[in-house]
Amino acid sequence: MTETVTYKLMLHFPKCECEKPIIYHLVKDYDLVVNIFRAKVTPEEEGFLVLDVTGTEANIQRAMDYVNTFNVQVNTTGKGVTRDKEKCTHCGYCIPYCPTKALHLSDETTRKVTYNEADCIECLACIRVCPYGACTSAF
Repeated sequence: MTETVTYKLMLHFPKCECEKPIIYHLVKDYDLVVNIFRAKVTPEEEGFLVLDVTGTEANIQRAMDYVNTFNVQVNTTGKGVTRDKEKCTHCGYCIPYCPTKALHLSDETTRKVTYNEADCIECLACIRVCPYGACTSAF
């Protein structure tokens, strides 16, 4: 049996590609499981998707080759939301808004806010509530 893997991807669609059923083909033609965390794909506008794709390495590679036939930018770094440690004052205001606890207190004594990027689902709640602009998005 072939091992399955999961990759976090960010896809940026120019206006001319937003109306194409790309995700449909990833599921149907390349046998991938797709979990969309965040999306804004509107006809006649630029769009983006933040998603996990799960499947075999070979199927994921074939699927990315397919996506690359379009004018779609694929970001595989998994860094859609970033936290600027210099701007963060560790006020903790973002913590109750983070549904996955990607932002959490690392130590109750020091009250330092820690960001675990792997747990982030790109919901953008931290960006909306941070009074200091420490959290930003690539999209």
